[in-house]
Amino acid sequence: MRTTLDLPDELFRQVTAKTALDGAKLKDLLARYIQVGLRQSPQPALLPHGRSSLPVIKAKGKYAIPNLTPGFQAKLEEEEDLARLRRALAE
Repeated sequence: MRTTLDLPDELFRQVTAKTALDGAKLKDLLARYIQVGLRQSPQPALLPHGRSSLPVIKAKGKYAIPNLTPGFQAKLEEEEDLARLRRALAE
């Protein structure tokens, strides 16, 4: 069966490098990774209303934290890195 995947550039570079090192075909490597992923323990199930069974985390008891998308996570990590750098330069 054919399908199309939209992978982040860095992930695609890692996968193609792995296939080159292993001397494997991209489709065989991806099929193997998918099989391994399906055998692992399942992700938290969605409740009937479409929400995760995971608890909602509140910031300071007032507001729910927005979905942690890769872009939002990258922004948070960048802010943390900048704060560490500022503290290191202040010492």
